[in-house]
Amino acid sequence: MKGLITKATGSWYQVRMDDGESLACRLPGKFRLSEEDVVNPAAVGDIVDVTRQSDGTGIIDRIMERKNQLLRKATHGRRGVQILAANVDFVLIVQSWRNPAFKTGFIDRLLVLCEAYDIPALIILNKTDLLKGEKDREKLDEIGQLYSGLGYQFLETSIHHTDTVEQLGDVLKGKISVLAGHSGTGKTSLLNALSPDLNLKTGEISHFSSKGKHTTTYAQLIELGGETHVVDTPGIREFGLVDFDSYEISHYFPEMKPLIENCRYSNCTHRHEPSCAVKKAVEDNRIAESRYRSYINIIESSENEADNAF
Repeated sequence: MKGLITKATGSWYQVRMDDGESLACRLPGKFRLSEEDVVNPAAVGDIVDVTRQSDGTGIIDRIMERKNQLLRKATHGRRGVQILAANVDFVLIVQSWRNPAFKTGFIDRLLVLCEAYDIPALIILNKTDLLKGEKDREKLDEIGQLYSGLGYQFLETSIHHTDTVEQLGDVLKGKISVLAGHSGTGKTSLLNALSPDLNLKTGEISHFSSKGKHTTTYAQLIELGGETHVVDTPGIREFGLVDFDSYEISHYFPEMKPLIENCRYSNCTHRHEPSCAVKKAVEDNRIAESRYRSYINIIESSENEADNAF
């Protein structure tokens, strides 16, 4: 029997079988022994083979090869990595224009995650009904042009503008996406607008990025209809790049990657080294200052995490 893992709650997994039945399944210890560096060998989004047991539960026999996986460093003092989700079509990075304020740093950090794990990103600028005047419009257009110019999809949305919700629904149709954004950016309202039957209460999805609130690593799929799903998983902000050196992070900035070979040093971090092609591009306005600041912040936080590990 084949199925899709729709919920992971530690030792138990909810699997939606091909016939539509939802089956509670366990994962044999052999998977954990073979994946010593992974705290959860199976994850939401995995396609699995299952054997039904006489008590009405199931045993996961095989995890199919993944097209991708979203990783972060294990939390709560554990070694290794945690799989947040598998076989993902999009990471939806949601920011609001106001309440709370728009922050490019959050977007840039998650874009590095998407580039590192080869998952397409969709940037959603929500609450565009709060735009005020031409200055706001010009600033939003500038931001949209920046990310679109880097090859990322960029959508403006508002639950008060049904055409924008329909456009988002068309992009997500038949896909499995992971939703990321600060509390208050309107993630829950967008989900309700996409699928009114959900009737989610405000705050139910806000734990995606409420840093420090989570003591569990549970995850689940929210069905929006028509084989369209959103992965609800805690802690996506605290992704922590796994086993990357500082100089490698620039490889996940599309505008920096082509310039790296022109730097004097092969392991250039583009901060203090002489004859740095990336720094020259920033000076010449060929790389946005905001993106370079985000890059420096990511490197510094990564180095601080490494220092605190010893």
